[in-house]
Amino acid sequence: MTLHETDTTTHRPARLTRAAIATLDAVGSRVLGTLSHVGDLLLLFVNAIVWFVKSVADRKSKRGNAALVVQIVRVGVRSIFIVSLVSGCVGLILALQLAPPLDGFGQRDLIANIVGVAVLRELGPLIGAIVLTGFAGASIAAEIGTMVVSEEVEALEAHALNPIRFLVVPRVIATIVSMSALGVIASLVSILASLTVSVLVLDIPVSTYIDNTLNQAKLVDFLTGTMKATVFGALIGIIACGNGLKVTGGAAGVGNATTSTVVQSVVAIVIADLVFTAIFYALKLV
Repeated sequence: MTLHETDTTTHRPARLTRAAIATLDAVGSRVLGTLSHVGDLLLLFVNAIVWFVKSVADRKSKRGNAALVVQIVRVGVRSIFIVSLVSGCVGLILALQLAPPLDGFGQRDLIANIVGVAVLRELGPLIGAIVLTGFAGASIAAEIGTMVVSEEVEALEAHALNPIRFLVVPRVIATIVSMSALGVIASLVSILASLTVSVLVLDIPVSTYIDNTLNQAKLVDFLTGTMKATVFGALIGIIACGNGLKVTGGAAGVGNATTSTVVQSVVAIVIADLVFTAIFYALKLV
C-alpha cells in the first residue's frame, strides 16, 4: 500500500465523522429553534389570555370593543366570500367524484350521507382555516411586522401601553370568533353546493338528499367541527401575531414573517386536526 493510499484511508473516517457531526448539529439547531419558537408562541398565548381576563374582570378597564369589532370585520366578514367560494367548489367536487363509485353499488343516494359527515367534521373547518390563513393570517403578520419595523411598537411601550393587550388580544379573539363562524358557513355552503349538483346533475330527489343528510349527520358532528374551527382560529391568530412581533431586518423581515406565518399555520392546523381526530376516534365520537 502506498503512502497516498494510507493517507486517504486514514482521512476518510475523519471526513465522515465531521460530516456526521455537521448534520447532527444542523438537525439539533433546527429542532431546538422550533421548540424555542413554539415556547414563545405558547407564552404569548398565555399572556394574551391573562390580558383578556384582566380586561373582562376590571370594569374600569377599557376593553377595546371598537378595535375588536374592526378586526372581526377585517378578518371574518371580508373572508366570507372567498371561504364560501372555495367551500362551494369542494362540495361540487365531492358530489361529482363520489357518484361513479357509488353507482357501482347502486347507492348514489349515499352521496348526501358521506358529504354531510365529511364536511361537518372535517372539510368545513379545515378549508375555512386554510383560506383564513392566507387571507387574514398573512395580513396580520405583515401589519404587526411593519409596526415593529417602523418602531410603532416601541412607541406603545414608551407610553406604557402593552403591545400584547392592544395588538395581540384583539386579533387573536377576532380570529377565534371569525374562524368559529367561518367553519359553520363553509360546511353549510359545501352541503348546499353538493345538494344543488346532486339534484340538477345526478338526479337525486331533494327530499331524499335532505332526509339522508339529517339521518346521517348528528349534533356531535357539528360540535366537533366547531371545536376544531375554534382551535384553528386560535392557532392562526397567535402564530401571525408572534411572527409579526419577532420581525427584524426591515421589509425583507416582514416578507419572511408573512411566509413563515402561512407555512407554520397550515402545518399547525393539520397537526391539530390529526390530534383531534385521534382523540375523537379514541372516544368513539367519529
